[in-house]
Amino acid sequence: MEMKKFYFTLLLILMNAISFSSEAQRSEPVLHYLVREPKTKTDHPPVIIFLHGVGSNEKDLFSFANQIPDKYLVISARAPHEQMGEGSYAWYRVDFSTGKPTINAAQAEESRTMILRFIDIMENKYHFDNKRIYLCGFSQGAIMAYSVALTRPDKIKGVAIMSGRLLEEVKPLIAPKDKLTGLKVFISHGTNDQVLNIQVLKEVNSKKW
Repeated sequence: MEMKKFYFTLLLILMNAISFSSEAQRSEPVLHYLVREPKTKTDHPPVIIFLHGVGSNEKDLFSFANQIPDKYLVISARAPHEQMGEGSYAWYRVDFSTGKPTINAAQAEESRTMILRFIDIMENKYHFDNKRIYLCGFSQGAIMAYSVALTRPDKIKGVAIMSGRLLEEVKPLIAPKDKLTGLKVFISHGTNDQVLNIQVLKEVNSKKW
């Protein structure tokens, strides 16, 4: 009888440990990030999430945090793939060896789902308004913002695309057009951009999904 009690107690300890481990895993941020709390305190503030470009990190766009209205929670996420040494990260790798950029589509898709999971974890931690989630991305970060917003417009209220494009690999995953009607979109691009040529992007983005 005493042995049964011992095993039963051991089982309860193990079950609690497993439960704690699972809870910790669910709450652990999947991406490194910086945050600026709202300067105007509200229970459920709107949130803007910055996604930086290739070769940069979470500190880049976060430098604009104080220019965002006081009521917003501001989060700046770091891409998961180290690119060119310390402080340099990418959402996915790009191969230029053939003269034409070839993306690592698996990494791009992994980052898309990672960002979605990151949003859920941040919501649980900071309790922002899940009806007012905005993404702002530059270059490769803009590409990821496109990918997240157009495939999950039920989660994203608005998106700001700065010098980015839409990946061909994402087009089959885009939500039906009737689901996109409420999505607010801002797009900007430099006319002298030598990395992502604006004329090429106009042609790519004008193609039917």
